[in-house]
Amino acid sequence: MAGLRDKVVFITGSSRGIGREIALRCARDGAKVVITGKTSEPHPRLPGTIHSVAGEVEAAGGKALAIQLDVRDEQAIQSALAQTVERFGGLDVLVNNASAISLGGTLDTPAKKLDLMWDVNMRATFLMSQACIPHLKKAANPHILNMSPPLNMDAKWFAPHLAYTMSKYGMSMCALGMAREFASDGIAVNCLWPRTTIATAAIEFNFPEAMLRASRKPAIVADAARQILVRDSRDCSGNFFIDEAVLREAGVTDFGQYADEPGVAPYGDLFLD
Repeated sequence: MAGLRDKVVFITGSSRGIGREIALRCARDGAKVVITGKTSEPHPRLPGTIHSVAGEVEAAGGKALAIQLDVRDEQAIQSALAQTVERFGGLDVLVNNASAISLGGTLDTPAKKLDLMWDVNMRATFLMSQACIPHLKKAANPHILNMSPPLNMDAKWFAPHLAYTMSKYGMSMCALGMAREFASDGIAVNCLWPRTTIATAAIEFNFPEAMLRASRKPAIVADAARQILVRDSRDCSGNFFIDEAVLREAGVTDFGQYADEPGVAPYGDLFLD
């Protein structure tokens, strides 16, 4: 199945981790992928740049456009969209993947960290979607996919890391509202969240090593994202998808293939009971 062949897919935060993996999965379908992130030069601790991922996308069978982008900068967002449309002629998919994390409690969250999470998570998701929607209205099967959790209002998910939870739920609220607001335009707006922790730099640098070993590879999220993005946008909007459930519905039964360390029981992610 061609799936996403020739579709223009814009992914924020795609120089590494889940964003990179989604870019490569789309590329294997023959998509035109816009890779964005702040990392244009190699980072001393983190692998990958927008340019290295662009090369991987091309090698995987896609077309790539690498744009250095700080999603907190409204003018930079507009410029990135203009470059996208100029290069590829339009836009079919937006994946709001860029995210900032700090899991401190209320008294341990300085204004700088609060502002970073709010700006990168909720505000950037809102502004990116706002900038993309006029272009998505012209697409045949337009999708926005936010990498954010179901809106679970149990206080246990707020108390330990209130600022982070509010910022991620802000992304999910964008999807809930925009799905209804733009339903008549046929734009699908959904969320995707992993059932388990995913082996990314966020896990490596914020949690004990044992959690990294008990995480799944980013490929599981990318495979689930692809399943969502090929659905009819008019029949698939306003959903809070979980990666494993999406893949089970698609017929996947072997989840051991996604284990970062085979044989280690996976660790459940935040916000899921």
